[in-house]
Amino acid sequence: MSTPPVTTAATPGARLSGKRAVVTGGARGIGAAIARRLAADGATVALLDRLADPGESVAAEIDGRFVPVDLSDAQATRDGLGEAIDGLGGIDILVNNAGILRFSPLLDIPVEDWDLMFAINTRPMLVTTQVAARRMIEDGVAGTIINLASMAGKAGGAGQAHYAASKAAVIALTRVTALELGCHGITANCLCPGYVLTEMGADTRTAADIELWSSYSPLGRLGEPGDVSAVAAFLASPDAAYLTGQAFNVTGGMVMH
Repeated sequence: MSTPPVTTAATPGARLSGKRAVVTGGARGIGAAIARRLAADGATVALLDRLADPGESVAAEIDGRFVPVDLSDAQATRDGLGEAIDGLGGIDILVNNAGILRFSPLLDIPVEDWDLMFAINTRPMLVTTQVAARRMIEDGVAGTIINLASMAGKAGGAGQAHYAASKAAVIALTRVTALELGCHGITANCLCPGYVLTEMGADTRTAADIELWSSYSPLGRLGEPGDVSAVAAFLASPDAAYLTGQAFNVTGGMVMH
């Protein structure tokens, strides 16, 4: 199957000049792409991740900051985010990207795997939102929170009950965040990427898988991290000031609701 041309996202500019952003899971994949794009648009960016070497590398590349954090540890997450915010002198943009993906038939999912999925994919977003929003309110900042969900959170997926449920929870958390924090001028939205070619899942991905999943998109291709980071940068910008509580599909048309 021939590969259709990829439309290049708009050239980054300075629309986030002066903004301070924190990206969780920013050491690689979609998180690293978002960190790079926010920095290219003028933001000063801090990364939170447990992967020190790639995290420090990305931070150095974008002249940002890196704070090593195990996001499954709630207190470490509070402390790490507080350190990042203090280092930036405040926070305007929070991007909750960190997550894991595992596959297992519904009837075979260990309870421990279910709990781990929520402990990494969902619970840290509550903790980081509480810390960041309190600082935004204290500083009088009309900030923005962007959470990474997944098309699985809307459409499900065989073998992904624990992953899909954790991402559906992200969508619900985002909507409640928008409802409760809008009075402070804080917006909250989430992105629901489709099949994006990142390190996550690469060890189980075959050429046949890529061809099959590409056929599910009207565009005939899978997503790249840059496809997601471009939408994140838009949501972080003043152009999206009147958008809140939304779950945006970045799926190449695989999901259309």
